[in-house]
Amino acid sequence: MKHTVPFTVVYESSELIAVNKASGIAVGGDRWDDGKERLDLLLSDALQRTVYTVHRIDKDTSGLVVFAKNAEAHKELSLAFERRSLKKRYIAVVYGRFPRGETVCDLPLVPDGNKRHVTIIDNHQGKPSLTRFKPLTVAGNFSVLEVLPETGRTHQIRVHASALGYPIICDPLYCRNPKSVVLSSFKRKWRGDLFEEKPLLSRLGLHAAEIVLPDGTSLSAPLPRDMGALITQMEKHGKEALCRENP
Repeated sequence: MKHTVPFTVVYESSELIAVNKASGIAVGGDRWDDGKERLDLLLSDALQRTVYTVHRIDKDTSGLVVFAKNAEAHKELSLAFERRSLKKRYIAVVYGRFPRGETVCDLPLVPDGNKRHVTIIDNHQGKPSLTRFKPLTVAGNFSVLEVLPETGRTHQIRVHASALGYPIICDPLYCRNPKSVVLSSFKRKWRGDLFEEKPLLSRLGLHAAEIVLPDGTSLSAPLPRDMGALITQMEKHGKEALCRENP
């Protein structure tokens, strides 16, 4: 059986390489996930050279990840992420009809350290965290959001979205009742077999879409096929709903 490589290269220079990662593979090893299939190892094998991890996104999040090709570039890029001198943009699909305009969440966050490795809101010991959310499409009881995190806490977008009352679809950690999204849940006058209907998306609906480096270089990662198909259907059947939300 042919093995599908879980990433595609979207940009490469002498200093760095950016890839579009599939959902379900960890960026690197940590104390919680010591699986052998890791993005950093696969990329190192493909390039026949060591790559340096600059930042991470969740295992179940798809999208853009940047690696440095040498120690000097690793130091510079790591400082850029630490100093927030670059911009990150995500696309998320959430449960609920998100309000029009921009919504900002600045609840402080801290890792809980429990067996599920969740991040929690803690007004006393939490680190400053800020995420900007803006609705792009509303269809039925679902919304597509543009997400701009200004800090980079673990699970930040997922926790903040849930805290606002709009958890990301199929999130097993921060949604009480995660369910796959099916077309009949937002398409009016849908005529099909409820028992035969297949989900449009059954994994975490979060994608790292773009990073703008300090020098202005914009790196982008196209949506994966499943998430792109869902959003296309939401745009097709949610135009009227979005118009009512954003007159």
